[in-house]
Amino acid sequence: MARVAVDAPIWGELDYASESTLAPGSVVRVPLGRHVVCGVVLAAEPPAHDARELRPVAQVCDALPPLGPDWLDLLRFAAGYYQRPLGELMAAALPGWLREHDADAVRRRWLAAAERRAGLRWELTERGRQELPLRLGRRSAALWRLASALGLAAPDAEPVPGNTPAPTSLDESGARRLHPRGAAVLREWLEQGWLRAAPPPCAPLPAALPALHEEQHQAVQALEGQRGFGVQVLFGVTGSGKTEVYLRAAQQVLERDEHAQVLVLTPEINLTPQLLRRFSERFPGQALAVLHSGLAEAERFDHWAAAHAGDARIVLGTRLAVLASLPHLALLIVDEEHDASYKQQEGARYSARDLAVWRARQRDVPVLLGSATPSLETWHAVRSGRYGLLTMARRASGALPQVRLLPSGHDPLLRAGGPIGQALFDAITQRLQQREQCLLFLNRRGYAPVLSCPDCGWMSECPHCDAHLVYHRTDGSLRCHHCGHRQAVPRACPDCGGLDLQPVGRGTQRVQEALAALFPQARIARIDADTASRKGQAEAGFAQVHAGEVDILVGTQMITKGHDFQRVSLVAALNPDAGLFSHDPRAPERLFAQLVQAAGRAGRADASTLGAEMLVQTAYPEHPLYQALQRGDYAGFAERELAERKRAGMPPFSFQALLRAEHAKEPRLLEFVEQAGELAAQLADGEPRAYPPVPSSLARVAGVHRQQILVESSRRGALHAFLARWRAALQELRGGVRWAIDVDPTEF
Repeated sequence: MARVAVDAPIWGELDYASESTLAPGSVVRVPLGRHVVCGVVLAAEPPAHDARELRPVAQVCDALPPLGPDWLDLLRFAAGYYQRPLGELMAAALPGWLREHDADAVRRRWLAAAERRAGLRWELTERGRQELPLRLGRRSAALWRLASALGLAAPDAEPVPGNTPAPTSLDESGARRLHPRGAAVLREWLEQGWLRAAPPPCAPLPAALPALHEEQHQAVQALEGQRGFGVQVLFGVTGSGKTEVYLRAAQQVLERDEHAQVLVLTPEINLTPQLLRRFSERFPGQALAVLHSGLAEAERFDHWAAAHAGDARIVLGTRLAVLASLPHLALLIVDEEHDASYKQQEGARYSARDLAVWRARQRDVPVLLGSATPSLETWHAVRSGRYGLLTMARRASGALPQVRLLPSGHDPLLRAGGPIGQALFDAITQRLQQREQCLLFLNRRGYAPVLSCPDCGWMSECPHCDAHLVYHRTDGSLRCHHCGHRQAVPRACPDCGGLDLQPVGRGTQRVQEALAALFPQARIARIDADTASRKGQAEAGFAQVHAGEVDILVGTQMITKGHDFQRVSLVAALNPDAGLFSHDPRAPERLFAQLVQAAGRAGRADASTLGAEMLVQTAYPEHPLYQALQRGDYAGFAERELAERKRAGMPPFSFQALLRAEHAKEPRLLEFVEQAGELAAQLADGEPRAYPPVPSSLARVAGVHRQQILVESSRRGALHAFLARWRAALQELRGGVRWAIDVDPTEF
């Protein structure tokens, strides 16, 4: 009998009959209702008295090595901590191609992928060394020639005391020279688990590595001396050379252990290509795997297979990569660890950064968290001594930009309706005269956030969401950025028939249009989710910037993270004040990080005659956040924010969970959250504290109403004990309401 976690949102595991004992971690296909779904064997159990009533396992993907016990423990922990079904975490961790194809298709693709990785070269596994001599016996000299070429001693060879044949590899052409069916025999042995892909010979590292400045050297030395689990926070200003420290840390690990694997997490898909290029150039002989949601499913399976087989020594990816099977994991690196993208907001709501730390502790290996603006939770852990701190306060090249605050209250150009004030206009003009590039950051895409009628006050509302339709002038459409609804711009006001519909506010499209009028000779480009909706568009846009084919780049936060623009000397943030007054307690932290990242794109090369600058157009130049930004004082900003959170009893000084519930019918939803609130009050008994139900920040999306209940405790253990009881009680409620518990929520 096999206990299996299935690819379905089902709490608990299911039992299936099995003719043979299946190893934990085996990937299987099992019947579930009228369908056959993917599953992972968690344990082999003795047959129960009612085993005849169990449905049998349909297929075993025996070509795949079983997923290791550490991987199973990772999924069990994540499912328990984040209050999600184990099968849901399994579905997030395994490639969709693997979950959707039968065992024969998996075998064919696994072997084909292994051949490509190996360059058609194979070596014996330990199982092959033990079982192959027993199978061959003395009956086939030709087969023994193959086995001897792979490092097995022939049965008639004289044994040499203390001498073990050196492991070697064999390709198909060499196998054909030794046996007429040599290639087919190698494939048969591969299917038996007697062979594995031979790692390619390591190419030497580049002869001349970049010189390290003193702070980089100290960080590399500190990491070299670390053995076992430990969390180090690499706190380095933008452009300080954090990536070079990552490369040196990976090099140390790979040189110490010929099987070691390094996992590098990055927050954005569009940052993966440049990180991949850096690692590929530094480690030309090492197999690299890439894991993110932008890959085709079959391609993602091939990369996942390389990691699972242990062939990929370096694995780069976004948050889903933290759940990959890595049998020889020896180092984890989380770049831009503060980024909100590391928290999954749908389905299995896990934090990749936190799971990386847990996984490092599980494997007793180091983890490196890098950021110019660490999250407040991470900074608090540094202050309390739980995490180590490696500081890099100087740039590897270039100079840190000077930050200037531009008051927008009385600027004549802004009062006339323009997107930029006089000071910013003058600054851009000077940069264009010097043939230097400018970057303008506005975190709002589209032409205008809303279309309005000045006669009656009508505004473009989404019919399915509690949100405005954004005006996109390029195709004359109104779009909802939440549910995807799209409609043509009306010729007249739907309420009063007025013809003078006006765009209100500014998006990146409108700013680009205004800049084209102000600077007609400038080459202006825009990069946001609209211009980078198809694969390769973002890379092409950034390539133009790097090539010097763009004078002014306008975009959302996509352009502010991680890009090494050598010609950008001026960065401007347009109207970022909304983050100062948000209902979200994390909004100031995110705004500060965004502005620091944006500023970091300027001055990366000492090529500017005017010096690098970051200009912030704001109506509140005296705000403490902007003052800290101008001083470059992240520590002061973080201390102030932590003090406020401590007074309010908020994370990291407390622990939170959020019940998110949604239903198309608002009365049914309100009834459910009322019942859920009553259950919470009964089960909590004062600790933790459950707040009354409230609407979500966006109370209706795609015609579905949303409510939430916040639960807060001063003790993590008490919160999780309560959540387990509450979840079990909530499962008994009926009515079709969709709900989920979000542990350590980052969005409200």
